[in-house]
Amino acid sequence: MTRRESAIVLVVEDEPLLRMMAVDLVEGAGFEAVEASDADEATRILETRTDIRIVFTDIDMPGSMDGLKLAASIRGRWPPIEIIVTSGQHAAQNVTLPTRCVFFSKPYDRRAVAATIRRMAA
Repeated sequence: MTRRESAIVLVVEDEPLLRMMAVDLVEGAGFEAVEASDADEATRILETRTDIRIVFTDIDMPGSMDGLKLAASIRGRWPPIEIIVTSGQHAAQNVTLPTRCVFFSKPYDRRAVAATIRRMAA
């Protein structure tokens, strides 16, 4: 089984250009990306798909929950899913992440994020 078959990444980002760049990063690292524009859409996707292995989410988004609440929800409802949280507004020391979450500040190092996705997919 190839990485592309073994790890599908759900990219959750409300800014279309940033979402497109994140999808490009995920696909460039050899994985399939699924897109959501907010946490509510991401939750609907997770409720209907069992093949999502990693969620890559921004913190600040419109809707009923932000990326941190989404990460906590994922950890509670879908514990095996790995989570990457990113933000241009919050510093790592100012956010409380669920277990097994990785945080990247924007602008993030694309190589570091890709390496983290590869490690999580292994």
